[in-house]
Amino acid sequence: MADKVTSLDVAKRAGVSQSAVSRVFTPGASASPKTAEKVRRAAEELGYRPNILARSLITGRSRIIGLVVAYLDNYFYPEALEKLSTALQEQGYHVLVFMAAQTAGNIDKVLEEILDYQVDGIVMASVAMSSDLAARCQAAGIPVVLFNRAQDDPRLSSVTSDNAEGGRRIAAFLAAGGHHRIGYIAGWEGASTQRDREAGFRAGLAAHGLRIHTRAVGDFQMERAQAAARKMCSGADRPDAIFVANDHMAIAVMDVLRSELGLSVPGDVSLVGFDDVPPAAWPAYSLTTFRQRANRMVDEVVRTLMTTIETGQLVPRQVTVPGQLIVRTSARCPQG
Repeated sequence: MADKVTSLDVAKRAGVSQSAVSRVFTPGASASPKTAEKVRRAAEELGYRPNILARSLITGRSRIIGLVVAYLDNYFYPEALEKLSTALQEQGYHVLVFMAAQTAGNIDKVLEEILDYQVDGIVMASVAMSSDLAARCQAAGIPVVLFNRAQDDPRLSSVTSDNAEGGRRIAAFLAAGGHHRIGYIAGWEGASTQRDREAGFRAGLAAHGLRIHTRAVGDFQMERAQAAARKMCSGADRPDAIFVANDHMAIAVMDVLRSELGLSVPGDVSLVGFDDVPPAAWPAYSLTTFRQRANRMVDEVVRTLMTTIETGQLVPRQVTVPGQLIVRTSARCPQG
């Protein structure tokens, strides 16, 4: 086996110092265009690749962001996390993805593993963390940003949509459409997104003299949402409209209403979701929904991480990004 090519070999081939080679391959470091061209040409000729892990031992910076996510079957997350990964790569960072269940014990085990990788920051996508682990991250100077989830811990930064306002806007829309028996299919009840969407929805209904006619829990899971829809809409006292706490469940609910129960959407039941995932715009669904602005949310996550990493100051930010009601054909529109 041939000896591994080192940065010293590249330096000799390019006729520059070893430190110049290091600067060329270190994001954010300065090197003249002429030097960079010579170094990269030499590296290509020799087949050299920089050892990022070894460099992190010297610099104390891994340039890795740990990303914890509970599930990827909801269309919102693959799309948003692709945007996040791309945005971080543009800043010279790479994402290390860890899957975790919703339970706090499981998440804490995953975060223990993440800390072993000496990450420069952590993004928690729709998962929470314990107070003890939050304190450990703060003591280690590792910024933590919650994405699409908030937590009652002033040490943690978070970026969410205005979920409460989204719930209020949906309630107002359905009330203006003349609906009176309005159902709600909730997400996982341990999630701040679920809590805030329902609170806003209830407040919006109350402002129009209405209340939730019937409620079920879908846990942000398609199968649970389908079962909830069957139970909610099989009887004579079915709702005339349903707000489903995210599009992932709403699409499953629409399939049950139309294909299993033979109901017309929106003729018999109006349906509204939350997120505006790509399938919501497909003609087969044409789902009215409240759009989460994933680009804005990602920008705020990256801004929060980079500011903290570059300044070394853990100053938490709680950012709420406004959303937008997207009206399609799955719900009866207000008249006049």
